[in-house]
Formats: sequence, C-alpha cells, structure tokens
Amino acid sequence: MTREYHFRTATDLGREQTELLQEMLDERTRQLIEPAVRPGARCLEIGAGSGSVARWLAGRGASVVAVDLDTEQLTDLRDVAVLRHDINEGVPPGGPFDLIHARTVLMHLQRREQILGELAAALAPGGMLALGEVCLHDPPRLLAVPEPGDAEVFQRVLGMAREAFTGPNGMALDWGLEMDGHLAAAGLQEVRSELFGEPAVGGATVGRYVRNLLLQLSPALAERGCAQSDLDRFAELFLDPRMRCWYLHFVFSSGVKANGAATPTS
Repeated sequence: MTREYHFRTATDLGREQTELLQEMLDERTRQLIEPAVRPGARCLEIGAGSGSVARWLAGRGASVVAVDLDTEQLTDLRDVAVLRHDINEGVPPGGPFDLIHARTVLMHLQRREQILGELAAALAPGGMLALGEVCLHDPPRLLAVPEPGDAEVFQRVLGMAREAFTGPNGMALDWGLEMDGHLAAAGLQEVRSELFGEPAVGGATVGRYVRNLLLQLSPALAERGCAQSDLDRFAELFLDPRMRCWYLHFVFSSGVKANGAATPTS
C-alpha cells in the first residue's frame, strides 16, 4: 500500500485533504454505518485519517480499532486502539467485526477485489462492511471558467494526471461504481449503494478538495513534463468562484453478512 497510495496524511496537504473529506463525507458516513453501531460493537476503521469516524464510533460505546499507514493524526482518541497497519498485509486482529468501514482506500490498491473479500470474511454474522470511494464524472464537464484559455489548462492538467496515475498500476477511479456488485459477489446481503455529488466550485469545499489533490500530485506531474504555468493556473482556478465543473462523485456501498454464516476467529 505504501507504494500504491499517492496521498499521505502525514503532511500539511494530507491533513487538509483529511479535513475536507470529513467536511464532505462524515455526515453521510454516519448515516450509512449507524445501523451497525451499538455499545460493545466491534468496529474496524481502515484509513482512519485524523480519527473523526473512529471518535464518533467510540463515543457511541463501540470497541474501535483504527488503522492507517500514518498514525500521526490519530491522537487524543479515547477508547480507540490505534494501529499503524497496511491492509495489504491482512485484516488486523480484533475481529470478527460488527462493522468494517473504509473510505477512499480500496481504490488505491491493486488487490482491491481480494481485500474486499477478506474484509467480508472478517465480519461477524450480521456485521456490516461499509465502503466509500471517489469516482470521476467521465468526462469532466466544464460549466464555467474565469478566463479564455482556462478550459484548455483544465483539460491538459487533468488529462496528464489521468494518464499518469490511473489505469492498471494506478488509482481505479471507477472502482466506486463497481463496489455494489463485488459486495454481492462476496456473499453479503442487504447490499445498498448511493451515488452523490455536486459541482466543484472554486473556493468551495469540493473545489478546494480538487485543488488539494492537484497540489499533492504536482511534483510528479512536473517531472512528467506538465508545464508549471498550467499547474499554477489550475490551482488558482479552484480558488476562484467563477470556476465550476462536474468532476468528482462519491459512492457509498454497504452489505451485511448473513446470520449463521461462517465466521473466522481472531
């Protein structure tokens, strides 16, 4: 996972990314996982970031294991076991789990389908696997730009980013649209999915999130020949409220392990 994941939380930009994800997704995440949460429920939070979901789970009386590659932000978490762990190396101890939640994690992993199956197998009977991912509006649709020429900058930068960081050895930006079927194939029941989003507007939360991702990828894009002037202008665009586009969607999917299904021992 360390080689596969392009965004790390243990940087200033990584912390900002985590904060923006929380602002965009935490409320919907809580709505998704709340049916699985009760006092004493065993919960596994994968890619815990700064711990906002783990903290909420613990506050509701759950027993929480929070894992991430970078645990620097996972501080001051009461009643939460924090582990530095790569999910590629297997499901951490503490199960079987009544809830396993991962947000913007599996899309970065080459073994995502196999890992989904391993997570499903680690559920207790009646336990929920809940996944959240980012996917692209394909192709991105510009709604408005501040200046002539900005549309070309937008297309050049996004085209190079997609070529460099997606595909067989990169991020799977359509994985979110496939999760529903994989949850069902893993034998889970009550599979549900939700697709939602809003235009990315410069200076607003989604726009700042797009800008943040670009800033994290900029050094690698510059090495691949992307003009610094294009990178700088792209970053400026997503602070300008005149910039509007459809670019990102978010997908939440969940499934429940049947009562009476085989359960591993931890």
